[in-house]
Amino acid sequence: MSQITKRALEDSLKKLLLQKPLSKITISDIANDCGINRMTFYYHFKDIYDLIEWICIEETARAINGKKTYETWQQGFLQTFQMVLENKPFISNVYHSISREKIEDYFYAITYDLLIGVIEEKAAGMKVSEADKKFIANFYNFAFVGLLMDWIKKDMKEDPELIIEQLSTLIHGEVSRALEKYQNKKTNQIHKND
Repeated sequence: MSQITKRALEDSLKKLLLQKPLSKITISDIANDCGINRMTFYYHFKDIYDLIEWICIEETARAINGKKTYETWQQGFLQTFQMVLENKPFISNVYHSISREKIEDYFYAITYDLLIGVIEEKAAGMKVSEADKKFIANFYNFAFVGLLMDWIKKDMKEDPELIIEQLSTLIHGEVSRALEKYQNKKTNQIHKND
């Protein structure tokens, strides 16, 4: 029942965002549209921004679900772009209503999971520290989220498939090379200390 109510609140907020900006929407507006009382809203979310965060995380997680392998990461990223495009009124309103940093945080959290899955897969059998794997994942995460945020800022006009194709061409084989460099760095440090 909880998920059904949360989805109903999500639908109401998205519907209201087609009619007015986020700054003009109240919890009472959402509750009335949803056919619930305000206390039911507060049972699920502490405020509208909490609802927005939940929506962003849920939508992005659905977009990249199961796409955490080297063979499927491009599809996960493409589906993230497509999810943003399908929710353009919502995302645009959120982008212009709350801080860019907050939106970036939503995307960083979700896409990091995708990337660290790819890094872990490619690092199997290699001696690369957890800190180095996290650094590599963060590097690619910042690049991806930066591309996504720039695309949102430019009103989502460029074809997402082209962006992902360019990204894929740029980094093809680079994850493995980066892991090998970090493994070799550690090996070289051990030999220096001998």
